Amino acid sequence: MSAADLIAGSTPLIDADAFARLRARRHSSPGDVEMALAARIRRPLVRGDGRLFIVAADHPARGALGVGGDPIAMADRYDLLQRLALALSRPGVDGVLGTPDIIDDLALLGVLDDKIAVGSMNRGGLRGAVFEMDDRYTGYDVDAMVRDGVDAAKLLLRVNLDDVGTARTLEATANAVTAAALARLPILLEPFLSRWNDGRILNDLTPDAVIQSVAIASGLGASSAYTWLKLPVVPEMERVMAATTLPTLLLGGDSEAAPEETFASWESALALPGVHGLVVGRTLLYPKDGDVGHAVDIASSLVHGR
Repeated sequence: MSAADLIAGSTPLIDADAFARLRARRHSSPGDVEMALAARIRRPLVRGDGRLFIVAADHPARGALGVGGDPIAMADRYDLLQRLALALSRPGVDGVLGTPDIIDDLALLGVLDDKIAVGSMNRGGLRGAVFEMDDRYTGYDVDAMVRDGVDAAKLLLRVNLDDVGTARTLEATANAVTAAALARLPILLEPFLSRWNDGRILNDLTPDAVIQSVAIASGLGASSAYTWLKLPVVPEMERVMAATTLPTLLLGGDSEAAPEETFASWESALALPGVHGLVVGRTLLYPKDGDVGHAVDIASSLVHGR
Protein backbone atom coordinates (compact mmCIF):
# COMPACT_ATOMS: atom_id res chain seq x y z
CA MET A 1 0.00 0.00 0.00
CA SER A 2 1.38 3.42 -0.94
CA ALA A 3 1.72 6.30 1.48
CA ALA A 4 -1.06 8.13 -0.34
CA ASP A 5 -3.46 5.29 0.44
CA LEU A 6 -2.86 5.27 4.19
CA ILE A 7 -6.06 7.22 4.87
CA ALA A 8 -8.78 6.60 2.33
CA GLY A 9 -9.79 9.73 0.47
CA SER A 10 -7.14 11.99 1.99
CA THR A 11 -3.78 13.35 0.89
CA PRO A 12 -0.49 12.35 2.56
CA LEU A 13 0.52 14.40 5.59
CA ILE A 14 3.94 15.08 4.05
CA ASP A 15 3.89 16.30 0.46
CA ALA A 16 6.56 16.04 -2.23
CA ASP A 17 7.76 19.59 -1.60
CA ALA A 18 8.38 18.82 2.07
CA PHE A 19 10.46 15.80 1.12
CA ALA A 20 12.36 17.89 -1.43
CA ARG A 21 13.18 20.42 1.31
CA LEU A 22 14.28 17.60 3.59
CA ARG A 23 16.70 16.28 0.96
CA ALA A 24 18.00 19.77 0.22
CA ARG A 25 18.66 20.54 3.89
CA ARG A 26 20.46 17.24 4.37
CA HIS A 27 22.54 17.92 1.26
CA SER A 28 23.45 21.57 1.73
CA SER A 29 22.69 22.53 5.34
CA PRO A 30 23.55 19.65 7.69
CA GLY A 31 23.57 22.09 10.60
CA ASP A 32 19.80 22.34 10.18
CA VAL A 33 19.47 18.99 11.97
CA GLU A 34 20.91 20.46 15.16
CA MET A 35 18.73 23.55 14.78
CA ALA A 36 15.57 21.52 14.24
CA LEU A 37 16.23 19.37 17.30
CA ALA A 38 16.96 22.43 19.43
CA ALA A 39 13.81 24.21 18.24
CA ARG A 40 11.34 21.38 18.83
CA ILE A 41 8.84 21.86 21.64
CA ARG A 42 9.59 19.32 24.35
CA ARG A 43 7.28 17.82 27.00
CA PRO A 44 7.78 15.88 30.22
CA LEU A 45 8.28 12.15 29.77
CA VAL A 46 5.40 11.38 32.13
CA ARG A 47 2.36 13.62 32.38
CA GLY A 48 -1.42 13.44 32.62
CA ASP A 49 -2.49 9.85 33.28
CA GLY A 50 1.15 8.75 33.55
CA ARG A 51 0.82 6.37 30.59
CA LEU A 52 3.00 6.29 27.48
CA PHE A 53 2.23 5.16 23.94
CA ILE A 54 5.38 5.18 21.80
CA VAL A 55 5.55 4.19 18.13
CA ALA A 56 8.73 2.24 17.34
CA ALA A 57 10.74 2.68 14.14
CA ASP A 58 14.23 1.47 14.97
CA HIS A 59 13.98 -1.71 12.91
CA PRO A 60 15.62 -0.56 9.62
CA ALA A 61 18.96 0.21 11.28
CA ARG A 62 19.16 -3.46 12.30
CA GLY A 63 18.52 -4.51 8.71
CA ALA A 64 15.11 -5.80 9.84
CA LEU A 65 12.97 -4.50 7.00
CA GLY A 66 10.39 -7.27 6.86
CA VAL A 67 6.82 -7.23 8.09
CA GLY A 68 4.72 -10.39 7.85
CA GLY A 69 5.37 -11.96 4.47
CA ASP A 70 6.99 -8.89 2.89
CA PRO A 71 10.78 -8.97 3.45
CA ILE A 72 11.29 -5.30 2.47
CA ALA A 73 8.11 -3.67 3.76
CA MET A 74 10.04 -0.98 5.63
CA ALA A 75 12.58 -0.31 2.87
CA ASP A 76 10.86 2.79 1.41
CA ARG A 77 11.95 5.60 3.76
CA TYR A 78 9.41 8.06 2.39
CA ASP A 79 6.57 5.63 2.97
CA LEU A 80 7.83 4.92 6.50
CA LEU A 81 8.01 8.63 7.30
CA GLN A 82 4.44 9.09 6.05
CA ARG A 83 3.26 6.31 8.32
CA LEU A 84 5.14 7.76 11.29
CA ALA A 85 3.78 11.24 10.64
CA LEU A 86 0.27 9.80 10.51
CA ALA A 87 0.78 7.86 13.75
CA LEU A 88 2.22 10.91 15.53
CA SER A 89 -0.76 13.00 14.42
CA ARG A 90 -3.26 10.70 16.17
CA PRO A 91 -4.58 11.57 19.65
CA GLY A 92 -2.87 9.74 22.46
CA VAL A 93 0.39 8.98 20.66
CA ASP A 94 3.07 10.26 22.99
CA GLY A 95 6.17 9.84 20.86
CA VAL A 96 8.47 7.81 18.69
CA LEU A 97 11.43 5.46 19.12
CA GLY A 98 14.12 5.61 16.47
CA THR A 99 17.78 5.68 15.55
CA PRO A 100 19.38 9.08 14.80
CA ASP A 101 18.53 8.97 11.08
CA ILE A 102 14.80 8.57 11.85
CA ILE A 103 14.71 11.13 14.66
CA ASP A 104 16.66 13.63 12.54
CA ASP A 105 14.28 13.19 9.58
CA LEU A 106 11.22 13.68 11.79
CA ALA A 107 12.73 16.76 13.43
CA LEU A 108 13.50 18.31 10.03
CA LEU A 109 9.91 17.56 8.96
CA GLY A 110 8.62 19.34 12.07
CA VAL A 111 6.48 16.51 13.45
CA LEU A 112 8.16 16.06 16.84
CA ASP A 113 6.73 19.04 18.70
CA ASP A 114 5.19 18.04 22.06
CA LYS A 115 6.26 14.44 21.44
CA ILE A 116 8.67 12.15 23.25
CA ALA A 117 11.79 11.24 21.27
CA VAL A 118 13.28 7.94 22.42
CA GLY A 119 16.76 7.33 21.04
CA SER A 120 17.68 3.80 20.02
CA MET A 121 21.24 2.85 20.86
CA ASN A 122 20.72 0.08 18.28
CA ARG A 123 22.70 -3.15 18.14
CA GLY A 124 25.69 -4.22 16.11
CA GLY A 125 24.78 -7.91 16.11
CA LEU A 126 22.80 -7.98 12.88
CA ARG A 127 20.35 -10.82 12.35
CA GLY A 128 21.91 -13.72 10.47
CA ALA A 129 25.47 -12.43 10.82
CA VAL A 130 28.30 -14.60 12.14
CA PHE A 131 28.81 -11.82 14.71
CA GLU A 132 25.13 -11.64 15.70
CA MET A 133 25.75 -11.99 19.43
CA ASP A 134 28.43 -9.26 19.40
CA ASP A 135 25.75 -6.79 20.39
CA ARG A 136 27.83 -3.66 20.87
CA TYR A 137 25.82 -0.42 20.57
CA THR A 138 26.12 1.39 17.26
CA GLY A 139 23.48 4.15 17.39
CA TYR A 140 22.99 6.92 19.92
CA ASP A 141 25.15 7.18 23.02
CA VAL A 142 24.15 9.06 26.16
CA ASP A 143 26.20 12.17 25.37
CA ALA A 144 24.60 12.48 21.92
CA MET A 145 21.09 12.09 23.33
CA VAL A 146 21.73 14.79 25.93
CA ARG A 147 23.17 17.01 23.18
CA ASP A 148 20.14 16.53 20.93
CA GLY A 149 17.51 16.85 23.64
CA VAL A 150 16.35 13.25 23.23
CA ASP A 151 13.96 12.42 26.06
CA ALA A 152 14.86 8.78 26.78
CA ALA A 153 17.18 6.02 25.61
CA LYS A 154 16.45 2.45 24.57
CA LEU A 155 18.65 -0.57 24.12
CA LEU A 156 18.20 -4.26 23.42
CA LEU A 157 19.91 -6.77 25.72
CA ARG A 158 20.10 -10.36 24.49
CA VAL A 159 21.67 -12.73 27.02
CA ASN A 160 23.01 -15.92 25.45
CA LEU A 161 24.61 -18.17 28.05
CA ASP A 162 26.29 -20.22 25.29
CA ASP A 163 28.01 -17.29 23.59
CA VAL A 164 31.02 -15.45 25.03
CA GLY A 165 29.90 -12.25 23.27
CA THR A 166 27.26 -11.84 25.97
CA ALA A 167 29.86 -10.78 28.56
CA ARG A 168 30.88 -7.79 26.44
CA THR A 169 27.24 -6.91 25.84
CA LEU A 170 26.45 -7.02 29.56
CA GLU A 171 29.40 -4.74 30.33
CA ALA A 172 28.43 -2.26 27.62
CA THR A 173 24.84 -2.24 28.85
CA ALA A 174 25.89 -1.65 32.45
CA ASN A 175 28.06 1.27 31.34
CA ALA A 176 25.17 2.74 29.34
CA VAL A 177 22.81 2.47 32.33
CA THR A 178 25.39 4.15 34.57
CA ALA A 179 25.95 6.97 32.06
CA ALA A 180 22.21 7.49 31.61
CA ALA A 181 21.67 7.71 35.36
CA LEU A 182 24.46 10.27 35.69
CA ALA A 183 22.81 12.32 32.93
CA ARG A 184 19.35 11.77 34.50
CA LEU A 185 18.22 10.30 31.20
CA PRO A 186 15.54 7.58 31.42
CA ILE A 187 16.72 4.39 29.72
CA LEU A 188 14.54 1.51 28.52
CA LEU A 189 16.12 -1.95 28.63
CA GLU A 190 14.60 -4.65 26.41
CA PRO A 191 16.02 -7.92 27.76
CA PHE A 192 15.76 -11.46 26.41
CA LEU A 193 17.30 -14.81 27.16
CA SER A 194 18.46 -15.98 23.73
CA ARG A 195 20.04 -19.10 22.25
CA TRP A 196 21.44 -20.43 19.01
CA ASN A 197 19.17 -22.79 17.09
CA ASP A 198 20.28 -24.13 13.69
CA GLY A 199 22.39 -21.05 13.05
CA ARG A 200 19.68 -18.59 14.16
CA ILE A 201 19.18 -16.67 17.39
CA LEU A 202 15.85 -17.33 19.08
CA ASN A 203 14.50 -15.41 22.05
CA ASP A 204 13.01 -17.56 24.82
CA LEU A 205 9.52 -16.19 25.51
CA THR A 206 8.55 -18.60 28.26
CA PRO A 207 7.52 -16.80 31.48
CA ASP A 208 10.46 -18.18 33.47
CA ALA A 209 12.95 -17.02 30.83
CA VAL A 210 11.47 -13.53 30.69
CA ILE A 211 11.56 -13.35 34.49
CA GLN A 212 15.22 -14.33 34.49
CA SER A 213 15.99 -11.70 31.85
CA VAL A 214 14.22 -9.09 33.99
CA ALA A 215 16.33 -10.01 37.01
CA ILE A 216 19.58 -9.74 35.02
CA ALA A 217 18.69 -6.44 33.36
CA SER A 218 17.42 -4.81 36.54
CA GLY A 219 20.78 -5.20 38.27
CA LEU A 220 22.92 -3.62 35.57
CA GLY A 221 24.64 -0.29 36.11
CA ALA A 222 25.65 1.73 39.15
CA SER A 223 22.11 3.06 39.66
CA SER A 224 18.63 1.88 38.67
CA ALA A 225 17.03 5.26 39.34
CA TYR A 226 16.39 5.99 35.65
CA THR A 227 15.96 2.41 34.41
CA TRP A 228 12.73 1.31 32.73
CA LEU A 229 11.95 -2.07 31.19
CA LYS A 230 10.48 -2.86 27.77
CA LEU A 231 9.04 -6.37 27.87
CA PRO A 232 7.20 -8.77 25.57
CA VAL A 233 3.66 -9.86 26.38
CA VAL A 234 3.90 -13.53 27.33
CA PRO A 235 1.73 -15.99 29.24
CA GLU A 236 1.57 -15.43 33.01
CA MET A 237 2.43 -11.75 32.72
CA GLU A 238 1.35 -11.27 36.33
CA ARG A 239 4.34 -13.42 37.36
CA VAL A 240 6.63 -11.43 35.09
CA MET A 241 5.52 -8.12 36.56
CA ALA A 242 5.90 -9.50 40.09
CA ALA A 243 9.63 -9.80 39.32
CA THR A 244 10.30 -6.05 39.18
CA THR A 245 9.42 -2.68 40.67
CA LEU A 246 10.83 -0.85 37.63
CA PRO A 247 8.37 1.03 35.39
CA THR A 248 7.58 -1.13 32.39
CA LEU A 249 6.35 -0.62 28.84
CA LEU A 250 5.11 -3.49 26.67
CA LEU A 251 6.56 -4.22 23.24
CA GLY A 252 4.51 -5.29 20.27
CA GLY A 253 6.70 -7.26 17.88
CA ASP A 254 5.62 -8.52 14.45
CA SER A 255 2.84 -10.90 15.44
CA GLU A 256 1.15 -13.34 13.09
CA ALA A 257 -1.86 -13.48 15.41
CA ALA A 258 -5.17 -11.92 14.42
CA PRO A 259 -5.33 -8.22 15.37
CA GLU A 260 -8.16 -8.91 17.82
CA GLU A 261 -6.01 -11.44 19.69
CA THR A 262 -3.05 -9.08 19.77
CA PHE A 263 -5.08 -6.16 21.09
CA ALA A 264 -6.74 -8.38 23.71
CA SER A 265 -3.36 -9.57 24.99
CA TRP A 266 -2.13 -5.98 25.26
CA GLU A 267 -5.29 -4.90 27.08
CA SER A 268 -4.90 -7.63 29.68
CA ALA A 269 -1.22 -6.90 30.29
CA LEU A 270 -1.77 -3.13 30.46
CA ALA A 271 -4.03 -3.66 33.48
CA LEU A 272 -1.18 -5.10 35.58
CA PRO A 273 0.57 -3.04 38.28
CA GLY A 274 3.80 -1.52 37.03
CA VAL A 275 2.83 -1.52 33.35
CA HIS A 276 2.67 2.04 32.07
CA GLY A 277 2.11 1.74 28.33
CA LEU A 278 3.12 0.38 24.93
CA VAL A 279 6.03 0.65 22.53
CA VAL A 280 4.80 -0.81 19.24
CA GLY A 281 6.04 -0.46 15.67
CA ARG A 282 5.38 -2.80 12.76
CA THR A 283 2.07 -4.14 14.07
CA LEU A 284 0.58 -0.65 13.92
CA LEU A 285 2.59 1.00 11.15
CA TYR A 286 1.97 -1.90 8.73
CA PRO A 287 -1.37 -3.43 9.82
CA LYS A 288 -2.79 -6.28 7.78
CA ASP A 289 -5.75 -4.21 6.61
CA GLY A 290 -3.54 -1.21 5.73
CA ASP A 291 -5.45 1.21 7.99
CA VAL A 292 -2.67 2.74 10.06
CA GLY A 293 -4.85 5.37 11.71
CA HIS A 294 -7.41 2.83 12.89
CA ALA A 295 -4.77 0.48 14.33
CA VAL A 296 -3.03 3.34 16.12
CA ASP A 297 -6.32 4.63 17.53
CA ILE A 298 -7.20 1.22 18.98
CA ALA A 299 -3.82 0.93 20.68
CA SER A 300 -4.10 4.50 21.97
CA SER A 301 -7.46 3.72 23.53
CA LEU A 302 -5.96 0.68 25.26
CA VAL A 303 -3.18 2.80 26.76
CA HIS A 304 -5.04 5.99 27.59
CA GLY A 305 -8.61 4.75 27.83
CA ARG A 306 -10.16 7.07 25.28
